[in-house]
Amino acid sequence: MFRVTVRGHMMIAHSLPDPFFGPAQGLHGATYVVEATFYRPELDEYGTVVDIGAAGDRLREILADLTYRNLDEHPALAGRLTTTEVLAEFVADRLLAGPLTAGLARLDVRLLESPDASAGYTVDLA
Repeated sequence: MFRVTVRGHMMIAHSLPDPFFGPAQGLHGATYVVEATFYRPELDEYGTVVDIGAAGDRLREILADLTYRNLDEHPALAGRLTTTEVLAEFVADRLLAGPLTAGLARLDVRLLESPDASAGYTVDLA
């Protein structure tokens, strides 16, 4: 299996209004490093998994819509707890809605909250 990974980052504000989240119930900020990894069992006719420039551009577009925003007020996330896992799925869904998916077997999106903690979402496409 071949893979290509692109990275970006976003700085967001949000709250997680449920006692389960303790002090994170209140409005707070978070900075995430975001990785998107595209997988193919065979390289395409150009010898690539995906156009790495196009993948990086698309990830930056998606993250630009979230960066410096209060996600509690983002229309596409209304009524959702914007946990790291939910945000990973959100980014993956938007990547999959674009033209980058032809021939892919898997997409993996990982959000790193710190050097010691991350969460992600994987979609098997084959």
